[in-house]
Amino acid sequence: MEKQSPARAWQLPDGIDELLPDAAAQVEHLRRSLLDCASRWGYRLVTPPMVEFTDSLLVGVGEDLDLLTFKVPDQVTGRMLGLRADMTPQVARMDAHSLNGDQVNRLCYAGSTLHTRSGSLAASRSPLQLGAELYGAKGLSADIEVIALMLSMLDVAGVEIGRDLTLDLGHGDIFKHVLAASGAADAGIESAIFDALQRKSRPDLERLLEQLPTGSSAGLCALLDMHGDLEVLDRAETELADAAPEIRGSLKELRELSTALQARYPEVSLYVDLAELRGYRYHTGVVFAVYTRGLGEALARGGRYDNVGKVYGRARPATGFATDLRLLAAQLATRETAQDAIAAPDLEDETLQEAVRALRSAGETVIVMLDGETDSRCSREMTKIDGQWQPQLRRESLGGEG
Repeated sequence: MEKQSPARAWQLPDGIDELLPDAAAQVEHLRRSLLDCASRWGYRLVTPPMVEFTDSLLVGVGEDLDLLTFKVPDQVTGRMLGLRADMTPQVARMDAHSLNGDQVNRLCYAGSTLHTRSGSLAASRSPLQLGAELYGAKGLSADIEVIALMLSMLDVAGVEIGRDLTLDLGHGDIFKHVLAASGAADAGIESAIFDALQRKSRPDLERLLEQLPTGSSAGLCALLDMHGDLEVLDRAETELADAAPEIRGSLKELRELSTALQARYPEVSLYVDLAELRGYRYHTGVVFAVYTRGLGEALARGGRYDNVGKVYGRARPATGFATDLRLLAAQLATRETAQDAIAAPDLEDETLQEAVRALRSAGETVIVMLDGETDSRCSREMTKIDGQWQPQLRRESLGGEG
């Protein structure tokens, strides 16, 4: 085995990040605040396992997530294990199998995930995923609630909702219906067309569409330009609905959703992108994402994925969203580390130990000064006055006067 060079021993794999104390404190504060927000909306916390058997973790989720998932053999059973790349399928399994019942389930979660590769130059391969899922409600009101919760969480996090924030809307069924009307599946070029559309590559798409009968592929080419303000919905009705009449229902849903969101959040800019295909293989309805100016990645994204629980024995309406806590925290103003800790001398003094225990029980941070150290977080220090240890404003030198 090649000997590890000391100069390389500290290096991390590309796309794998660590959080140092100040950043970790900010992310943890954010995690608690967002989960508390979800709890106030009635969403209950669940904690899925870090690894599962791949035949449970990846069933029915599509090729994209399969490629993102690290797989290792289980030394106990010999079966293949997957390290979760997305917690949404796990929460769907919990709703369908572990929380068996017909009631509406509101669930939230937070935890580490791991990707085999980065989704973009700015994306981490180890996102800290936090999200919320709503199961058992199929109406548009459920989609509105989930989007409203997402915006509420961003507001709690400190994102200025009315400033430089854009909510992208799409629909998972529109591409499927236009694709089916084109005959691309019969020509065996469905995946290639999906890839070209996802990359917004007109030359690649046009080359592929040459294989289809004249006139049958116009809708797919038109999808490239179906993005912009709400007027896009009218253009789609005019240019796509005759060839793929099924999309009329999807367009109606988007109109109703946009009207409701404009009434609730007049300060939020709405943007329609009917060729947004991320997760299209399992999204079955409205899809959405929140962007802020200057950031190429979405702050949060989600959508409807009805019947995802079918593979676990129970088909259920489902909608939800997720965000990467690392990415979100990086966009926020840095919170100052608390500077009101108390310094205590390193003495074997029972009355001092009692005083320290009492202060910690009351929620104070007490740091024992070892080997004459100092700590800039300490604005106070333990001082013995009339035989009692008490916190006092800190002297300039914790080392004493000599």
